[in-house]
Amino acid sequence: MTMSEILYMILVFITGIVLGLFFFGGLWFTIKKAVLAKTPAVWFFTSFFLRVGVVMIGFYYIIQGGWELIISSLIGFIVARFLVTKFTKSIDKQQNREELYHEA
Repeated sequence: MTMSEILYMILVFITGIVLGLFFFGGLWFTIKKAVLAKTPAVWFFTSFFLRVGVVMIGFYYIIQGGWELIISSLIGFIVARFLVTKFTKSIDKQQNREELYHEA
């Protein structure tokens, strides 16, 4: 493996992370907004098709380079899931603390 191939793998891994952040962050955002919306179905369907569409287009271009690149990007996508989960849990805990503080 040459240096340029390694750098390209790292770039594809980072692209997978970005796609994952978009997908899972968008899911979290949708759930937060749809719970309070008058028409939650519109939020869920629109978000679903937008998120899946963007991710599928991203993976479509990545898969053109071979199976090694798709594996690298999928690992980045999975890493992003854990990052978003960790980040959103801390945000939710902070918001719950603020709500409890304001109620008291």
